Amino acid sequence: MLDPELLERITARRAELDEPEEQLATQLEEVRPNETNSPSPNAFLNGWPGSSPRNAPPPGRCQGRWAAGR
Repeated sequence: MLDPELLERITARRAELDEPEEQLATQLEEVRPNETNSPSPNAFLNGWPGSSPRNAPPPGRCQGRWAAGR
């Protein structure tokens, strides 16, 4: 059987964690509706709609400058 002091400490710690749990649940509820408005990770991997390789800079160039070593 567990020591009564240990049980008391466990109970107190659980009570301490209840408040942050409620705050996190509230934050999650606020964030979830925004997920539908956010682009999916695939949008970053596949490029944005309307973008194509024709619009990409030539290899070795980045923002109008030649890459190092070229």
